[in-house]
Amino acid sequence: MARPTPATRDAYRWFCPITTRWHDNDLYGHVNNVTYYSYFDTVANTYLITQGGLDIHHGDVVGFVVNSGCQYFAPVAFPDRLEGGLRVNQLGNSSVEYGLAIFAEGQAQAVAEGHFVHVFVNRTTQRPVPIPEPLRAALQRLL
Repeated sequence: MARPTPATRDAYRWFCPITTRWHDNDLYGHVNNVTYYSYFDTVANTYLITQGGLDIHHGDVVGFVVNSGCQYFAPVAFPDRLEGGLRVNQLGNSSVEYGLAIFAEGQAQAVAEGHFVHVFVNRTTQRPVPIPEPLRAALQRLL
């Protein structure tokens, strides 16, 4: 199987700084693979809250992750400074697939790339609902 080439920053529309933490490192001295999913969640939710007005504590609509994946290209470790890149790969009626990447600060190529799918649901019924208009507008800016 051919190894994919990591994307560069120009493939992403919005960036968020990420602070590595001491406990992100594993026995091998680099950020553990599962931690990247936490970084992805941080990047996407920071955007949804700050740019789309998502009220994670009291809003009627919340996002559930239903699918995710990640490819790793280069190790990073505490105390590296990172940046998360975000784009929208696909925008549906009640769901969105994000493209995400983690970059070492100032570096052009991603150290990891991934995706995840949010389905937006009513907080009470937990049934899918259309993406609210302010949030949809923010997501469209990332297409």
